[in-house]
Amino acid sequence: MSGHPGLGRVGGARKDVSVPAGVPAAPGLFGSVCGQPPAGPCVVAHRGASQEAPEHTLAAYRRAILAGADALECDVRLTADGHLVCVHDRRVDRTSDGRGVVSALELAELAQLDFGTVVPSGPEDVDRDARTILTLERLLQTVADAPRRVALAVETKHPTRYAGLVERRLVACLDRFGWAHPRLGTTTPVRVMSFSTLSLRRIRELAPRLPTVALLDRVPLRMRDGSLPRGVQSAGPSIDVLRAHPEYVAAAHAHGHPVHVWTVDDAGDVDLCVELEVDAIITNRPRMVLTRLGRSVG
Repeated sequence: MSGHPGLGRVGGARKDVSVPAGVPAAPGLFGSVCGQPPAGPCVVAHRGASQEAPEHTLAAYRRAILAGADALECDVRLTADGHLVCVHDRRVDRTSDGRGVVSALELAELAQLDFGTVVPSGPEDVDRDARTILTLERLLQTVADAPRRVALAVETKHPTRYAGLVERRLVACLDRFGWAHPRLGTTTPVRVMSFSTLSLRRIRELAPRLPTVALLDRVPLRMRDGSLPRGVQSAGPSIDVLRAHPEYVAAAHAHGHPVHVWTVDDAGDVDLCVELEVDAIITNRPRMVLTRLGRSVG
């Protein structure tokens, strides 16, 4: 996630929320985006605890779970041989000791690279989990095996040469865990996020009960009243948007849309999110955010 603010004034104080006709109720505003009510907003570990361990590595996600994060966040890209892997950038150059485009490399080639070369501040991991490419399949298994309920936000990255194949493979992968088409009366721990409206539309067509989040580094004119594209449950504005236009949260809530804010790594921004009653805080620093919220940290 990256971007800059851009929003017209939408104004208005937060008011009691009623869902407009035709808008499906979404977890978060009417319950918790994480499946159980935390004290305040849900805390989502962006690429894992990515200021403690290399981003998108199993070590980073395990640290986030141990810290007490309510949810994890990952980006997914499709390899040349059809595997979904957790990598943010189009290329592997920044996060590994290799070079090349993810979509042009096979999983076996990615497995030979060291993804622990960019070590954040904090204690270094020496185990393989901090250095190996992470597949979405393995991350899903980690979520399934967690000692408590942990949610997962999956961001699809576009544009890509594989277009709609990304969403088809994603839904197929979630299906293997029973999370793409939850039975009546049950919920999935997964939600899909994207800056691409087309990607979210594909998800709605493939898995209508899978919650979706529209990521926004600016808010288009047609959505300045807090509305979102048809079938999308939640808004995902950047913290830059909220700093410049805090009234957007109330506007989105007035349309029945939970608000998931990225990427919140400053204590003052956490306080702003609490004041505005956002539903989820996406952060590289889950321990700091949990502490700021007065919640226990593992």
